[in-house]
Amino acid sequence: MKSQAVSSEELSRRQWLLRAGGGVAGAVAGLAGSRLLEASQGEEASLGPAGSAGDQGKLFSPVCSQISAAGEQRLEKPFRFALNTATIMGQKLSVLEQIEVAAKAGYDGIEPWIRDLEAYQQSGGKLTDLRKRLEDHHLTVVGAIGFSPWIVDDEAARAKGLEQMRREMEWVAELGGRWIAAPPAGATKGPIPLSAVAERYRRLLELGQQVGVIPQLEVWGASKTLGRLAEAVYVAIEAGHPQAGLLLDVYQLYKGGSSFEGLWLVAGSAMHTLHINDYPADPPRETINDSHRVYPGDGVAPWDRIVQILYEIGFRGYLSLELFNREYWKQDALQVARTGLEKIRAVVAKALKNFSTQ
Repeated sequence: MKSQAVSSEELSRRQWLLRAGGGVAGAVAGLAGSRLLEASQGEEASLGPAGSAGDQGKLFSPVCSQISAAGEQRLEKPFRFALNTATIMGQKLSVLEQIEVAAKAGYDGIEPWIRDLEAYQQSGGKLTDLRKRLEDHHLTVVGAIGFSPWIVDDEAARAKGLEQMRREMEWVAELGGRWIAAPPAGATKGPIPLSAVAERYRRLLELGQQVGVIPQLEVWGASKTLGRLAEAVYVAIEAGHPQAGLLLDVYQLYKGGSSFEGLWLVAGSAMHTLHINDYPADPPRETINDSHRVYPGDGVAPWDRIVQILYEIGFRGYLSLELFNREYWKQDALQVARTGLEKIRAVVAKALKNFSTQ
């Protein structure tokens, strides 16, 4: 769509979007509304029991319903920062050591891997003690990374995957977390009809309601299933569940060929966490892989655009640093974590500064 001339002045993009709200809303019927005000105040969303009134109508909406630029004083620190422990995976730290690193580096949250939580328990550790450690270090569990095959076609394997996911969600709940990644594990080689994926995702969300943890649909750019933003948006909407949401990743969106402009049609409140990273110009998209991820700002991702869109759509969640760079894994874990946080803050600050002058 193109903007119309209004009096003698051309509207800015944001002003036009606000005035065009009715038309866009008609095109994306029934998907408006959420907790922007609560999120914009920098507070954690109060979910209460899964499926509570606070979660209704949270899915996707036209950007016009999320924009606050017209009347809101611009927030200096709209996002919080978390460490996905993949970033320091190569250092082979225990989950207790990972917590120490995240806290000392200055992060607000941590996104552990399920296998590390499992190893901790197998060595005799108790999740109640781990939660106390997290609280003592003022760290929020913003999610967890696991690979249960909840999405696969084989019914027996899928049933086992759901049981695995239930167990993992229970662990997250014990740590005080409310979200978990739901990637297309086991379905990367061939496409699964999106209508079937939506049904399976709804079942997973219903399971999450019982536990009190919300599975966030994760895009994997190299996957034949849920490899693109549009596919994940379709599945989340088609699931028809008030707690459906997305776990997006800058690298994964690039790898899968999704345009960052597509984020305009995603309500910020439908994303609790976004994986932040960067990618180089070479190797090309066709051959680039996870190991090529670099610190934000060290690659070619359009940071001003990404951050500005995130701000405008009302995203006020966590930017979680997720890297798999083998060179970083050879370095001191605390130094890597600190460098990553400095890089995140730098790209965000620059983007918001440039935004404020537009």
